[in-house]
Amino acid sequence: MSNVRVVDLVKRFEKVIAVNGVSLDIKSGEFVVLLGPSGCGKTTTLRCIAGLEYPDSGEIYIEDRVVNDLPPKDRDVAMVFQNYALYPHMTAFDNIAFPLKMRKVPKDEIERRVKEVAKLLNIEHLLNRKPRQLSGGEQQRVALGRALVRKPKVFLMDEPLSNLDAKLRIFMRAELKRLQKELNVTTVYVTHDQAEAMAMADKIAVMNNGKLLQYDEPSVIYHRPATMFVGAFLGSPPMNMIKTSLSRKNGDVILDAGAFTYKLPSDIGEIVSSQATSSEVYLGVRPEDLQVSVEKTVNAAIPAEVYVVEPQGANLVIDLKIGDQIIKAVTPLTLEAKLGQQVWVGFDLKKIHIFDGKTEKTIY
Repeated sequence: MSNVRVVDLVKRFEKVIAVNGVSLDIKSGEFVVLLGPSGCGKTTTLRCIAGLEYPDSGEIYIEDRVVNDLPPKDRDVAMVFQNYALYPHMTAFDNIAFPLKMRKVPKDEIERRVKEVAKLLNIEHLLNRKPRQLSGGEQQRVALGRALVRKPKVFLMDEPLSNLDAKLRIFMRAELKRLQKELNVTTVYVTHDQAEAMAMADKIAVMNNGKLLQYDEPSVIYHRPATMFVGAFLGSPPMNMIKTSLSRKNGDVILDAGAFTYKLPSDIGEIVSSQATSSEVYLGVRPEDLQVSVEKTVNAAIPAEVYVVEPQGANLVIDLKIGDQIIKAVTPLTLEAKLGQQVWVGFDLKKIHIFDGKTEKTIY
């Protein structure tokens, strides 16, 4: 097992700063996911760790050794690419064996290690086939086998499941997670799929515009996002962000959304009013934390119009129009909501988030 440390990593492509001061501390045996939208810098960060890109500044450590000046072959890392990068003229056996042959490993040792890995990945029956004779999932296993057979210090994976269909992707992410835990190999995994990140990671590094916004366990990032971007990026449907104005009335701290006002409890109100840098704040509520009722209640007192109803099998996703804002709610199938119907909405105080409109950082 090997730890990986990235310290103040910066990578530019001409005038574009692809990675801007990223620091990560990845413990031995951890499964860390770099998560973010296209162009956020996650793949460039991975390629810098692999040695495929040279950073403009910052240090990369593997096993507490600076590897900035080492070529990829000397870093003892194995990379699995999005397109698998298998040699089309070689059999699965030869593709897996290739890195060992390049290192001039004895033939009987190659035979033993390839068969060992093939058994682990359940592809023993595919070893004589060429890539064109394999399905996407089988090709992905062969690519994994080629990485595993070297017994590297670190696995680096760049969206390895993105070319698979939805059902196979869900199956393979479970297999990958099981395999990583079984082998206990430090793994850095890139994806833009937040569900994949939540399901697989020990820790998630959320990136945007080249910067690291939050680095923590999935549950912490989901329930206590550090910024508006993090809150909105994780979750499906995403977190509702309701623009409000912060004001005081008779000693109470009020959030005014135009279509409704929301009085904060005194303790939360004091935190928000003392930390907000302007009067503009955003009320963040996850769709599953909204309380929706066909009748006005103490817990659901904000009027809303049913705008769209999306049955999702086990529940409903309802778009609700409140003034000129549309928010989403996840409700049980038992809620009989019809288009145009008036319903009532409330928020669970224990699960709301309040973000500064200027800095976009979490206040509460």
